[in-house]
Amino acid sequence: MAVPKRKHSKSRKNKRRSHWVLTAPQLNACPRCHQERMPHRVCPHCGFYGGRTVIDHDAEA
Repeated sequence: MAVPKRKHSKSRKNKRRSHWVLTAPQLNACPRCHQERMPHRVCPHCGFYGGRTVIDHDAEA
């Protein structure tokens, strides 16, 4: 098993980790209610996906 001969400095470690950044999720507009939603997922506001109502919010209430 390979073992480092010397410790990597903090600056070298931080340079390597400089690209470890979180990105905001990409959102699309729902074609029915025009609210922001995650792509390829049911709209949490109206329950619409793929040209049909998948979740009926009136029945849940």
